[in-house]
Amino acid sequence: MASRVPDPRRRFPLPRVLAPFVTERTRAKGHSYFVTGTVSIMDASSEFVSAHVRGTRMYQVMVTRENAGYTGACECPFFLDRDDICKHIWAVVLAADAEGLIPADGEEAWLDVSQSPGGAAPSERDGLGEHRRQMPDPWERFLDGVLQQAAFGESARPLPRYANGELLYVIDRAQTLQGHGVAVQVQWHQRKKNGEWGRPQPAAFEPSEIEHLPDAADREILATLVGAADPYAPSSFAHTVYARASFRLQGPLTDRTLWLLASSRRLFLRDTDGPADELRPISADEGPPWGFKLDLHDTGDGRRELSGSLTRGDDRMAVSEPQLVLASGHMIARGSLSRLEHGGAFAWLAELRRVHRQPTFPPDATPRLVETLARSRVDPVVLPEDLRYDVLETTPRPRVRVERAKAQPRFAQDHDLTAIVEFDYDGTIVPRDARTAPYDPERRRMIRRNAAAELDALQRLQQLGFRRPWPGAGQSEFTVAVLQFGRAVRVLVAEGWHVEAEGAAFRTAQNMRVQVRSGIDWFELHGDIDFGDGRMVPLTAMLAALRRGEGTILLGDGTRGMVPEDWLRRYVRIAGFGDVHENHVRYKPSQTALLDALLEAQPSVGVDEAFARARAAMTSFRGVSEVEIPPTFTGTLRDYQREALAWFDFLRTFGFGGCLADDMGLGKTVMVLALLEGRRLQQDGPRRPSVAVVPRSLVFNWIAEAKRFAPELRVLDYTGPQRADSSIGEYDLVLTTYGTLRRDAARLSEEEFDYVILDEAQAIKNAATASSKAVRLLRGRHKLALSGTPVENHIGELWSLFEFLNPGLLGTSSAFRKASIIQGRNGGDDLALVSRALKPLILRRTKTQVAPELPSRTEQTIYCELDEPQRHAYDQLRTFYRASLLKRVEQDGLAKSKIHVLEALLRLRQAASHIGLVDKRKPDAPSAKFDVLVPRLLEVIDEGHKALVFSQFTELLGLLRARLDAAGVTYEYLDGKTRDRGERVEHFTNDPACRVFLISLKAGGLGLNLTAAEYVFLLDPWWNPAAEAQAIDRAHRIGQSRHVFAYRLIAKDTVEEKVAELQASKRELADAILSADPALIRNLRTEDLELLLS
Repeated sequence: MASRVPDPRRRFPLPRVLAPFVTERTRAKGHSYFVTGTVSIMDASSEFVSAHVRGTRMYQVMVTRENAGYTGACECPFFLDRDDICKHIWAVVLAADAEGLIPADGEEAWLDVSQSPGGAAPSERDGLGEHRRQMPDPWERFLDGVLQQAAFGESARPLPRYANGELLYVIDRAQTLQGHGVAVQVQWHQRKKNGEWGRPQPAAFEPSEIEHLPDAADREILATLVGAADPYAPSSFAHTVYARASFRLQGPLTDRTLWLLASSRRLFLRDTDGPADELRPISADEGPPWGFKLDLHDTGDGRRELSGSLTRGDDRMAVSEPQLVLASGHMIARGSLSRLEHGGAFAWLAELRRVHRQPTFPPDATPRLVETLARSRVDPVVLPEDLRYDVLETTPRPRVRVERAKAQPRFAQDHDLTAIVEFDYDGTIVPRDARTAPYDPERRRMIRRNAAAELDALQRLQQLGFRRPWPGAGQSEFTVAVLQFGRAVRVLVAEGWHVEAEGAAFRTAQNMRVQVRSGIDWFELHGDIDFGDGRMVPLTAMLAALRRGEGTILLGDGTRGMVPEDWLRRYVRIAGFGDVHENHVRYKPSQTALLDALLEAQPSVGVDEAFARARAAMTSFRGVSEVEIPPTFTGTLRDYQREALAWFDFLRTFGFGGCLADDMGLGKTVMVLALLEGRRLQQDGPRRPSVAVVPRSLVFNWIAEAKRFAPELRVLDYTGPQRADSSIGEYDLVLTTYGTLRRDAARLSEEEFDYVILDEAQAIKNAATASSKAVRLLRGRHKLALSGTPVENHIGELWSLFEFLNPGLLGTSSAFRKASIIQGRNGGDDLALVSRALKPLILRRTKTQVAPELPSRTEQTIYCELDEPQRHAYDQLRTFYRASLLKRVEQDGLAKSKIHVLEALLRLRQAASHIGLVDKRKPDAPSAKFDVLVPRLLEVIDEGHKALVFSQFTELLGLLRARLDAAGVTYEYLDGKTRDRGERVEHFTNDPACRVFLISLKAGGLGLNLTAAEYVFLLDPWWNPAAEAQAIDRAHRIGQSRHVFAYRLIAKDTVEEKVAELQASKRELADAILSADPALIRNLRTEDLELLLS
């Protein structure tokens, strides 16, 4: 067998190219063969495919390439008889294409039958290729296709059955009287040799045979009957023909079909009263309908006698005379099918035909007689005056009764409740599956049911999770899962349903009265829920039921009160922020704005005079007069910074803590230093120090900023081991870290502070952490938090922050969390609500808002404090180089040691940034610069800005990439090896998700325009100010419409800080060190080297 290697020339799919040469019917059948796996390829090459196709038997098929086209041959009778492409050949074409065999070379390929009888392979033919042929003309293929379609139509015509006989249609009276519609059977008989008709037999038809029947009436009748097969006919193998010849007429089909049958003059009635084989012919009576008249007349002794008759004009007929009467409005009598108008009294007609004597009713039977007349829907107009009743037509109120299933489920969550559906028609309760018309005997009225309204109600139940317990269950029966019932019943009651559970009905709340009253140092929220009919329940009772896991509350009359869902969301949230007492919810004065915001959307809330005054005072803080800047403050405050001082004053006036949440770079530290300098000069009470808890990396920056802007402020660095000997009371500002606070919480909690300030306050976003618990122990007159991102992930973080600033303001943590969950998983609405309530306590300004007051470019140096591991590694390296270099200089002189000096200073600079630059085995070592940089980058990203990060060490950028990847930050990267610079810049500029660009000094110093960025971070000091300015100018250049903030990161107490000191006095020497240029280091002296290595 030849190896089947797919041909790479598959530019033209074989089925698409060859489809015009095969009829659509053949292609459809061939496709069915292919997808069902009947094709097995036995041999193949680039010129032919030989296959077996399993059909009626196994057929051999050959498809061969012939010049520009293909030929096919098959052993099947269709191919041999008609000399045309068969379904087996097409199935092989599909299989060959699927495996990439004999691909077409172009769109001009064709397919025709092979002239070789056996479909021989090319190797069996002569070398001249005498059997090869060209593509036939299109008109030949078209005419061949027409003949094939015509031939198929002729072959599909079935041999006519029953053509030599006559069809009969027989109504079986006995089976019809059993119910389920009119029983009709199709029969046929044929003439005997003596000319008489033979015995009729059941006639079963295939649907395809109907259109070929010679009689048009038969075609119409059978086409109608084909959709009304008799499901009650015997279905065993022995009765197959009988079943296929039997039909049941029901509904709208009945009238049309009966008249077609009767008009055919071949309709018969099989009557059980006569011989079994006797068929009575039935014709069509096209006259007016017969009417049934029900007659109830007095017998003279107080009794009533019932009789009835069938009339048509002057003609009368006893009710017992017709062979068959039908509720559909037809009857068979006197050999004809006639119409019947029974006026809704068909049940009475049927029963009168069944009994042999006319019934009489005693006087005391009148109520029961009227009820039966009404329930059987007899038109009251035709009844005597004293037997008439009223008819009620109205829209019902749906009802559902729910009970627990008797059988206990395996799992509690699988518990189903049983539900029975009923309908209330003006006080008359009607089960959904009631079969007769409902009747109210007290008011003597029949209820005409509203089927559309009832159906709508059932569909509503299914939408809410109710379902049928099993397919054959009654129309009144449903089940519903316990977990779904609570929500469903709330919706149903709100929509006007009557709902009962275990015999207790549900009531929905009609109204709620809410009032706020004031106490000595609290506010109380009182509420009463009105469930109608004078039934009032305190709001706190409903809240207590909810805490017990109950969605309703038991009322005095035994019913259960239910509050609408939106009320629940509203008041559970309100109560969650307060302290629930027996008949009210209590709030602290600090919660005035919150309570006001919570009640803002509530209708008709009454408040007393004290709460109204407090609310007005809370909303008036924007009118606070400007606060004077302390004369000893050496900085200049812009207008928005002055506004912050006024806001600090407002917070002190009302005794609130607040969060200053300005964008990064707007000078939050400077504003607080101005505040503290003012407090140094004047405090409300005995003088106390203030404490600021800051990240370790910011301690030195606070000290530096205090020296610059408030030089008279006495600052204590309460971070090192020497802190144990510190006298806190002698200082104006105590600086400590979150880590130090955790260790010294006991001591610091004993101090009385003026201000307790948290910088980067998102550090306590998790209320359960040790840092969060420790800061809440600090005691102070006033509290401030500084954070550009007070809420980073979810609203719960806001609770932790304000529990420090204003304890109890947002209620308990669990209640606050539950309120958020009820409002929505994401807490979005709660966040908006709390935001409105806390608006006076959070001051946030963005760069855009204060843009007119900002300079075009702001530069700042941030000093980074090395943590213990990095400090230890740096000091070891410095000690080593100090000893070795000073010894070498002493022996060889400074001039001969310059290369060694520059190498040592380079290594120390690298260690100041990241010890991994010196020791490649420590890429995960801590870095003070990364600890300062990464949180600021995250803040920049959260605020929607973009940032550039520069370094002259590409290895440092590589280490930073790992930190950013771990933080999930999307960034771009550019160094000297980058080739697609333009694509990297375009991605950073145009992709909103890419907000950080890491750039090396060598690659990014020149030629880049990155005005999409507003923040620039310089990871290490550069060789001169001009180089730094070039980097900053990547963002701050023509086209930049926003203000640019630039930050230099300097490692404190390292060679970087020493070089910064040299830059102020010995610019050339500093440049030489930072550029590592031996030619520029000629002015280095031994005392300079000792300074650098100190």
